[in-house]
Amino acid sequence: MKKLYIAGAVVLSMAACKPNIEPKAPERGDADFSRYLAVGSSHTAGVTNGALYVEGQMNSYPRMLSEQFKTVGGGDFKQPLVLGEHGWPIGKKILDYIQGPCDTMAYLTITPFKGALDTAGTGLNIYSMGPFNNMGLPGAKITDYLVAGFGTQNRYAARMFNRPATARMLEEIQNPAHTFFTAWLGMDDVMDYAVMGGEMPGAPFGHRGKLTDPYTFEFAYDSTVNVLTRNGAKGVLMNIPDILDMPFFRAIGPRTLQLDVVDANKLNLQYNSTQVHFDVGMNYYVIEDTKEPNGFRQMRDGEIIRMDVPMDSIKCYGWGSVTPMPARYVLTSDEITNIQQFTGWYNNAISKIANHYNLPIADMRYYLKGVLDSGARYNGARFNFDAINGNFFSLDGIHFTGKGNALIANSVINTINDYYKASIPYVDANQYPGTKRP
Repeated sequence: MKKLYIAGAVVLSMAACKPNIEPKAPERGDADFSRYLAVGSSHTAGVTNGALYVEGQMNSYPRMLSEQFKTVGGGDFKQPLVLGEHGWPIGKKILDYIQGPCDTMAYLTITPFKGALDTAGTGLNIYSMGPFNNMGLPGAKITDYLVAGFGTQNRYAARMFNRPATARMLEEIQNPAHTFFTAWLGMDDVMDYAVMGGEMPGAPFGHRGKLTDPYTFEFAYDSTVNVLTRNGAKGVLMNIPDILDMPFFRAIGPRTLQLDVVDANKLNLQYNSTQVHFDVGMNYYVIEDTKEPNGFRQMRDGEIIRMDVPMDSIKCYGWGSVTPMPARYVLTSDEITNIQQFTGWYNNAISKIANHYNLPIADMRYYLKGVLDSGARYNGARFNFDAINGNFFSLDGIHFTGKGNALIANSVINTINDYYKASIPYVDANQYPGTKRP
């Protein structure tokens, strides 16, 4: 039995800068790449800038991997392409100059696509155009792989499934037959909770804003890998990064409310006889908190404001100062602890399952933590986690640019080459798009 292999420091050193020596000749090693299948959620599907559109799908990390696999006998890689470049089901995010309701001058910011979308008809079932090699399903938790009729709950599954009204994802991923796979599963089991600002009070089991029970996670993950490895298929598992490192959760600090003496005095009068107090300079935002006597409090170090909070509401209508910021836009210390603990439990389950099935793990958690701390370089180009200038994350602060996907693909290739004794060439990250400016 092979020992569990997790690509850690090796992946980081590879992806941080372009390898000095490319493989002399591509070789497949101990794996068969002729029929490649990718499973996962939105990062696998190719979501970019907050939406699914053709360019993002064509620059997904699975498609990049498939192109490199062709050098060692890989076959065609078919994706369920949407209709158009504007975004589906909503418009993609873009950089543009806007003028808000309380601004005197236009400024460059992240804003939704303006104009009519070009994706009419995308929601129709296209199974007959498959079978598809990219089975990434945005919004899919690992438990969804066990749900019969998931195509009635997920618009992406409804497009791709042969029997959307009755089939489970476990059944759908068996067609096409595959010889090799990558699986980046479990991201949405924590992401869904985080982007909703924490668990909704009283949410039932299986609710979209509820963290997945660790035992249920392990059972569903094991069931999925069992199907993926049938008929001798080999592959790579990708673990779950610390999603709170992503720009979506780092764009606005808890203590970035700047006040002059006049505004500080006005707010102190308003909040007189409460625990809230303001000083001249930088202050903590005020947030809703039903656990506090007044139903609000000031933020604490380490707590998070989501990137999608309406900035006009902060600047023009006093969210976080005159009015407590709604709880749904904030992750409190308790919610952050939940996310970190559950991510650890999920990754432990992935390691256990990888060991059982003799599969390597591409350590995305370690790799992305390294990019956060030190940035990444490829052939002279530098990348970091800045939401606009870093060129690693797209404008939604969660999904990657084409360049970011290329670096993710190279991390996976490095794991494959080491574990399966292959020599698959790396992706040239500089050939793919980063953040687009007006």
